[in-house]
Amino acid sequence: MHSLATVVELVNTSPSTGGDEGLPDLPELAAFVEAREVSGIGALTARDLGQVRIVREAFHRVFTAADQPTAVRTLNALLSETRITPRLTEHDGHPLHVHYHAADATLAEHLAADCGVALAHLLVEGEVERLRTCAAPDCDRVFVDESRNRSRVYCDSRTCGNRMHVAAYRARRRA
Repeated sequence: MHSLATVVELVNTSPSTGGDEGLPDLPELAAFVEAREVSGIGALTARDLGQVRIVREAFHRVFTAADQPTAVRTLNALLSETRITPRLTEHDGHPLHVHYHAADATLAEHLAADCGVALAHLLVEGEVERLRTCAAPDCDRVFVDESRNRSRVYCDSRTCGNRMHVAAYRARRRA
């Protein structure tokens, strides 16, 4: 779940989701790494920033794929570029878990491997429909629908969801 949340947050930093560039510079990239508790990352460089943006756009294409075969092809292409080396680890107060990136992986490889494998598990389970784009007309943010009945349609119920419900209420009152 942590890797799925990380990939969602990463994709939503992209201008492709309708907002400003969420990773405009190295300090913002470092803040993302710290906020998402990405471990084992040394000093970040401009190259890291460029590579993470490329990985981010590949993940965006997975979320917005027209169908499962397209999502699978896109994710396979991304995963084929990573050195996946599964290993069990405990760190920073987290319980035992699996990392899929190589020990000396760059930040982009780390994200591509760990987040890519999380998305792969979702696709293998036939849950591609859980990869969604917000239904609000002015929002293109992505999310993973974790609801039992797969009914979530907004990226955030407090912002987009509330805004759309208020708009629908006002439209009904005018009618």
